[in-house]
Amino acid sequence: MAVPSRNANEENVLANERTFFITSSIEGRRALLQTQRSAILFIEVLSEYRSQGKFLLHEFVVMPDHFHLLLTVDSESSIEGAVQLIKGGFAFQAGRKIGLRAPIWQKGFSDARVSTVSGYDARRKYIHENPVTRGLCSAPHEFPFSSARSGFQLDPRPKGLSG
Repeated sequence: MAVPSRNANEENVLANERTFFITSSIEGRRALLQTQRSAILFIEVLSEYRSQGKFLLHEFVVMPDHFHLLLTVDSESSIEGAVQLIKGGFAFQAGRKIGLRAPIWQKGFSDARVSTVSGYDARRKYIHENPVTRGLCSAPHEFPFSSARSGFQLDPRPKGLSG
């Protein structure tokens, strides 16, 4: 399987706070995240790194074979480092707690820098609608592994986005 293309701009790698729309898939697009146990474990890993201040987590959805995130990293962090923490942290915990073995993740990930309110809102809507589009539920708030459902600790939309 081909490594997803990236839109990384060298001047943005260690700029000020930056927000990204991230997508990554399970190796071979297997449905490893379809069980409640594995999807909840992935959300726990996200939440743990968020609570440690590794990144700000704005929105997410955990689909059966991939995930989407809206997250912000600060000037001391890179998006590559944040995604490596998430994917590596999940792989480690999934091996320890569920018995999943490597390889879990497709190599690489896709990212798009989000710098405007309209871009943020469009990606937020995409994240919320993804389970509906895929026929997993009839309304975004019904899908249990998404920020569209209430009860998750999330960070507000970044203030530095342009008009």
